[in-house]
Amino acid sequence: MTTVQERETIAIQFAEKMNEDELLNCMRCGFCLPHCPTYIESGLKESHSPRGRIALMKAVADGVIEPDRDVERSLSLCLGCRACEPVCPSGVKYGHLLEEARDIIHQNKKHSFPVKTIRKAVFSGLFPHQERMQTMTSLLGFYQKSGLQYMARKTGVLNMLPDNLSAMEKVLPKVPKKSEMKNRPTELPAIGPPLKKVAFFSGCLMDTMFLETNKATLKLLQLAGCEIVIPKSQACCGALHGHSGEKAGAKQLAKRNIEAFETEEVDYIITNAGGCGAFLIDYDHLLQDEQEWHDRAISFKNKLKDISQILVDLRFQEKVQLKLPAQSVTFQDSCHLRNVMNTSLAPRILLQSIEGIDFREMKDADRCCGSAGIYNIVESEMSMNILDSKMEHTKSTQADIVVTANPGCLLQMQLGIERENLGECTKAVHIADLLIKAVAL
Repeated sequence: MTTVQERETIAIQFAEKMNEDELLNCMRCGFCLPHCPTYIESGLKESHSPRGRIALMKAVADGVIEPDRDVERSLSLCLGCRACEPVCPSGVKYGHLLEEARDIIHQNKKHSFPVKTIRKAVFSGLFPHQERMQTMTSLLGFYQKSGLQYMARKTGVLNMLPDNLSAMEKVLPKVPKKSEMKNRPTELPAIGPPLKKVAFFSGCLMDTMFLETNKATLKLLQLAGCEIVIPKSQACCGALHGHSGEKAGAKQLAKRNIEAFETEEVDYIITNAGGCGAFLIDYDHLLQDEQEWHDRAISFKNKLKDISQILVDLRFQEKVQLKLPAQSVTFQDSCHLRNVMNTSLAPRILLQSIEGIDFREMKDADRCCGSAGIYNIVESEMSMNILDSKMEHTKSTQADIVVTANPGCLLQMQLGIERENLGECTKAVHIADLLIKAVAL
């Protein structure tokens, strides 16, 4: 809980830093309400809706209310899915307001020593350093392969963890060897006539824990006719920092990535993780107070495309035969891919082009699954409520495969499948992994 002095400082910075025009843009029309998962799952509680949270931000900025525990709780409970933005008639950039408010609160709040230590370890000590990410991932690999995982499950040690964490342990992917993570290519030729030259944003988790998905993505790009460069100096996108009130750290990572990619003469920068792509495409807003970097960020963002979009643009599905054994498939949208990168049709075009696939549209496929970075860990109750609703819609499709376009969504859907005991009949996969299997046959 914040002290009186901390609340006063936060209130002053709300007044100074929050975008007054953006706060006033909200007309309180309520179009956002039926699209907000926390509003729905909280029993239609106004303070857990986008317009309610904007009203709280405005009230703090105007000095009408204090930034107390209830205000902080309302902002913390938001998933940041940004489903409110596409339906807002005023075009309010709610996600930008939320990140600014969270940053002000966290930078002016005295965290307990354990919390401060953990935040420093994660935000400063781990994610900005890919070699440390590789080491951490290899430790997970040792746990999986050494027999420790078997012993932990056999002895029931994992039962001491909260239910969602013990279930999550069961759905973690088999991680690659450290040597595989370290020996990554920096250039790859097109297979066939080169059509475009692209740079690949490999990410931190994607190039460690989800390395096989990155390999599949690169192969798909080659088959589509892309020459590929993978800058070695690139870093984590900074999304976890930006969403958690660590704006300064997010800016540092953004600058590293802009520098890494702007020297490459490419047509596009390709991502395969919706969460990363959405944060990358917002670098111009993140760096808006630094004119030189803001201009460089605009050039960076103008080249960004999701893997599904570049494949459709290059007519990959028409040039390559895609075939799988007969099975039914549904698609769970990545919130950020759909709501921020405006990409929702391309994945469906690709899936429906696979021979043998019976594509079944999921009800509310565009509604958040409850993953939202580390939200399913820090806000597990709300996350699991949202996931339960998502799984009801998933089961109604009776699909064999649930396809996603983001690692967090993938793990969350796998967690839902585990919780519902659907593992025998339903699997969750990243779209790149499904497409490469379709090509291989």
